[in-house]
Amino acid sequence: MTTNTVRTIYALNEPRLKPVENPKSFKLKLVYWLIKKRIGKVVTPVKVSFPRFPALFRISGAFARLHRRITISQKLRHLIAMYTATMNGCAFCVDLGKASAQKKKMDLRIFDDLLRFEESERFTAAEKAALAYVDEANRNKHVSDTTFERLQRCFSEEEVIQITVLNAIEHFNNMMNAPLNIGSDELCEIMMTK
Repeated sequence: MTTNTVRTIYALNEPRLKPVENPKSFKLKLVYWLIKKRIGKVVTPVKVSFPRFPALFRISGAFARLHRRITISQKLRHLIAMYTATMNGCAFCVDLGKASAQKKKMDLRIFDDLLRFEESERFTAAEKAALAYVDEANRNKHVSDTTFERLQRCFSEEEVIQITVLNAIEHFNNMMNAPLNIGSDELCEIMMTK
């Protein structure tokens, strides 16, 4: 399944829960304002989930703090997130990942080869090892010794943990969006105009 296919399939549905456009709490109003100022719109996952379960603020904050401590390359972070989001059918996360990569001036053509990373010349041996690890972890919830040894040949123990954390965070985000039919917010198009 290609990224565009995932986006098309999941973008057609309306969210299963109606987005809250005008939150009651001052804290949520402030969050909405900050997101709109930063991105250009309040993203659907925030409008669907945060008003109904404000404790997600703390989880989002913890994930943001973890992301700031990650030392692996920005490119590999994006590859892991996009691969996991594509596998999990999270159109919103694929859109967000592409928009973020676009904003960072990454070559978006690399995402065209993501689902066939092993055959593609666009990826380094280390990136292929990381993606093989993420692929197997997502499919089986376990990885073979061969896959893990391949990863260890390319990354330090700290980086192995960081790759695992990034995959887990992305999986969490995907599972918050895809089952609720939260599709693309067309963020790539919005970012192009900013």
